[in-house]
Amino acid sequence: MLTSGGVTLAGQRYIYLSGTDRVIRAKLGKTGVHCMKTQQAVIVSIYEEPVQPQQAASIVEKLGDYLITCGY
Repeated sequence: MLTSGGVTLAGQRYIYLSGTDRVIRAKLGKTGVHCMKTQQAVIVSIYEEPVQPQQAASIVEKLGDYLITCGY
């Protein structure tokens, strides 16, 4: 369903790029979104150039993995 409708955050509709049961990646122009679900939280990261998608993914997923190990 995300592939056709995209992802809407703060009134902006982002184009869905990829995802899993824990991670969602989307983009709108020079802005991107990387979200990760933990056991008790959802991390939402909105980034703009010059930040690269891989940088945002690395930071968000490391933080998410850390929170999961702490029980969050």
